[in-house]
Amino acid sequence: MTTQKKLYRKRFKIVLVPLGEMDYGLVNRLATHLVSIFNTGVDILQGMKIPSESYNMIRGQYYSTVILNKLELLRSSSRERILGVLYEDLYVPSAGFVYGDADFEGKVAVLSLNRLKQQSLDIFDDEKLFLRRTIKEAVHQLGHLLGLKHCLNPKCVMHFTNSLLEADCKSEKLCDNCKRKIELRS
Repeated sequence: MTTQKKLYRKRFKIVLVPLGEMDYGLVNRLATHLVSIFNTGVDILQGMKIPSESYNMIRGQYYSTVILNKLELLRSSSRERILGVLYEDLYVPSAGFVYGDADFEGKVAVLSLNRLKQQSLDIFDDEKLFLRRTIKEAVHQLGHLLGLKHCLNPKCVMHFTNSLLEADCKSEKLCDNCKRKIELRS
């Protein structure tokens, strides 16, 4: 089998799933960036309701694991990497909040845009910064779906971030080490 055919067989496709009330313009801009970053196809599914059972009234947040389980039901191929995107705040029991969460085995991830906005900037700058943060965190979650763990390089998109300042300091791209890890898996 030729190398080109091997790469084609292992090629993945990104599927974006808007959850709840979503700005489809933002989802389309995100899809465009993901195509260029990962050099692969991106499909956008019709929006889906956020599973009501994922809402925790005490915390006022949505439990990401419940959402991941619902997203996994949408996978129609082992090639697909599904990323759900929503505005609502997410949590896992071990953290006060998460920007996103990924199920390595199920090849599904979810990204919350809730904490990616910064209130103090004017509208024009805020939207550009918000889009950059959205792209970085989406690439980060998709990196997990490609088998990557957190990276120690603070400029790499796979670096763990706990704050918007840390998110703003990292790149939208994978460092050379993380790129090599993905290439070795292909």
